[in-house]
Amino acid sequence: MKLISTKEVYRCKLFWVTEDEAKEKDFKIERSVVRHRGSAVMLAIDKKKRILLVQQYRLPAGKKLWELPAGKVDEGEKVLEAAKRELIEETGYRAGKWKKLVSFYPSPGYVAEKMTIFVATELVEGEAQPMDDERIEKRWFTRKELNKLIRAGKIDDGKTLVGYLLWSSLK
Repeated sequence: MKLISTKEVYRCKLFWVTEDEAKEKDFKIERSVVRHRGSAVMLAIDKKKRILLVQQYRLPAGKKLWELPAGKVDEGEKVLEAAKRELIEETGYRAGKWKKLVSFYPSPGYVAEKMTIFVATELVEGEAQPMDDERIEKRWFTRKELNKLIRAGKIDDGKTLVGYLLWSSLK
């Protein structure tokens, strides 16, 4: 498949949208694509093996969600740099050890965002530095508590489900 045309039709500070066309012999695809620099997601684990989640109001979901801390990769920034910055901003924690868990596309049918989840350990507490439009609550959860919340359908954020369930299956 070869991209034969792309045209930007919208841009904001978080993403941009293109109208794209790709072709291969006698087969053609036309799509509107939401473009994004990518996201860093942090699965922060303390010495007691508890997982740190944050809760904030998510306008597209119309409710507060418990989720792994995460944020966008800024222009010129590497994904691990973004993970370190976002963990401090959202939670105040710094991690002494980082390990990539997985990268994935959450909705590749129309969104070009790639999420990368890192396991962050050897944590040192500090002061959070949330953005002006963020009101973030943080809380530590045991594996038992998270498993119960997931089974009850109370964790419905995709990156949190992917990160926690993959990490948990590898332990």
